[in-house]
Amino acid sequence: MKSKFSLCLLVGLSLSLFSQAAEEKRPNILFIIADDQSPLDLRVYNPKSILDTPVLSKLAEGGTTLDGAHHMGSFSGAVCTPSRHMVMCGRTVWHLPNVAKLVGGKFCPEGMEANTMAAVFNRAGYDTMRTCKRGNSYEGANKQFTVRHDATKRGGTAETGSAWHGKQVLEYLSAREASRDEDPFLIYFGFSHPHDVRDGTPELLEKYGAVNHTDKNSLPPANPKQPELPENYLEEHPFHHGHPNLRDEVSVKGVWEKRDERTIRNELGREFACSENIDRQIGSVLKKLEEMGELENTYIFYTADHGMAIGRHGLQGKQNLYEHTWKVPFIAKGPGIKSGARALGNVYLLDVLATICDFAGVKAPASSEGVSFRPVLEGKKDVVRDVLYGTYSGGTKPGMRCVKKGDWKLIKYGVMDGKVRETQLFNLKENPFEYISEHGKKDGKLTDLAEDPVHADKLKEMEALLLAEMRKHNDPYRLWNQPKDGLNPSKSGKKAPKKRKQK
Repeated sequence: MKSKFSLCLLVGLSLSLFSQAAEEKRPNILFIIADDQSPLDLRVYNPKSILDTPVLSKLAEGGTTLDGAHHMGSFSGAVCTPSRHMVMCGRTVWHLPNVAKLVGGKFCPEGMEANTMAAVFNRAGYDTMRTCKRGNSYEGANKQFTVRHDATKRGGTAETGSAWHGKQVLEYLSAREASRDEDPFLIYFGFSHPHDVRDGTPELLEKYGAVNHTDKNSLPPANPKQPELPENYLEEHPFHHGHPNLRDEVSVKGVWEKRDERTIRNELGREFACSENIDRQIGSVLKKLEEMGELENTYIFYTADHGMAIGRHGLQGKQNLYEHTWKVPFIAKGPGIKSGARALGNVYLLDVLATICDFAGVKAPASSEGVSFRPVLEGKKDVVRDVLYGTYSGGTKPGMRCVKKGDWKLIKYGVMDGKVRETQLFNLKENPFEYISEHGKKDGKLTDLAEDPVHADKLKEMEALLLAEMRKHNDPYRLWNQPKDGLNPSKSGKKAPKKRKQK
């Protein structure tokens, strides 16, 4: 009897120790987000790029790269704002807490702060830490982090640039190490770069042949070290994008109206200098995690809040829905994530919350509308959805809309009180850079197909799909050739547009 009791006690103790050990091995989460970075800047997406990011390349070699990750869009000029809100709360663009005025407050539950990223992980027993730029983010969510060091750092020194954000994470990890903190952690590792003003370090600016040019009335010096012009470069976009006061970043310090070759190549050089510095800071943090014995138990996610144009299509900023801007880089590595793999994904940034919860074994909040793309990262699925919807409504309304399914993509513009109404149709398999007639391509397969009678049926199909997605996502606006659906009509639609001549 005594022996039997001892055996039961031993088994119970073993189970207890096993359970404790399992609890101690809960995975860490390191979420890294850059500010304004096109995936086409990175070699993992563009082998022709001269941007040197060995840490990110190694991360991709050991993990999975997504070719179809997107931000959903923006209802304001500051695309960063909705993008970061979506990351934090996992809600679609028209269901965010700060769009209540546009949609009548009908589509967002109260108390969202308690169901945002840090709040959810705090309740699950995680230590939470954040460093990122200050402003145009979701303050109600940001303040939920237990440790927080936010500041906008866009300079070219250790204290004024990306190294500052890296320092905050390194000091946090060192403090954990010193106190022998064994709780799992969630770190939100955000940067203020490569967003303008792109003041890189002197060393890296020299490497990419760039200068911190400050005179908007003159041209920066030409330098053969600078990145080449983008494949789909234009000196000017053929029509206005609808933001009268902030069209395409021209009013932002450090980004000029000029789209000439010298300005664009210098600006790309500045961006590359800032991006390589980000890569170095990530490398320092990963090295520290390895020294602490935490790297193998940490899920690492790298992305950006949105892409950027910088010369592509004659644009500078993020107020557009071309692939270079609508898509974001996304690389993930960690236990169970397929190594050296690529997948389409068809994910939004709003899916991040559901995904990191899934990997951490934490229940995602009911308010999250995102989809976990863990099966994609584990190589079990290629996509989590078939159709993708995008919007930019930061200027005159209704703004821009896009929809993508398979190889096909539709972009529509309804801006400037009806003065600009444009439709673009692309086959991305045949035309991945979204060449338009202004690029001078003569092969019809390489340009916008919206006015090609051969593709009239496909255009009709994509138009119907766009309307369905706008309805699905409670988009409060309709374009000129769509039914009003009982919505309050926008101011656009009064004037017939002038037909643009195809070159």
